Amino acid sequence: MTVQDPRAEQTIELSVRQPAAGVSVLAVSGEVDMVSAPTLRDALVNGLADGGTFVVDMTGVTFLGSAGLAVLVEAARLAPQHEAALKVVAKARAVTRPLEATGLGEVFSIHESVDAALS
Repeated sequence: MTVQDPRAEQTIELSVRQPAAGVSVLAVSGEVDMVSAPTLRDALVNGLADGGTFVVDMTGVTFLGSAGLAVLVEAARLAPQHEAALKVVAKARAVTRPLEATGLGEVFSIHESVDAALS
């Protein structure tokens, strides 16, 4: 019998760039579920610690589960403690629908693009 560790297959990809001083953009792609949410959490917590503007670009996310929503809520609570402005880029239904269904769309500063989030 073979048992595969689900953590062995990463379901998300993360990349960070800094287009300007005090601005970080975390691009997230793939599925944000209970397996991958801790990876996203680590990236958010580390990024927010720097303060400034922190944009989470979720345009490449194909699934956003409750664990991912919980991570975003935690990030929204941490941002003011680090004097950071958290902005979320979401336009795909896979992301906007869970945000709207839970009422969390009102909690976050949601934008259609990274450019819109930074303007």
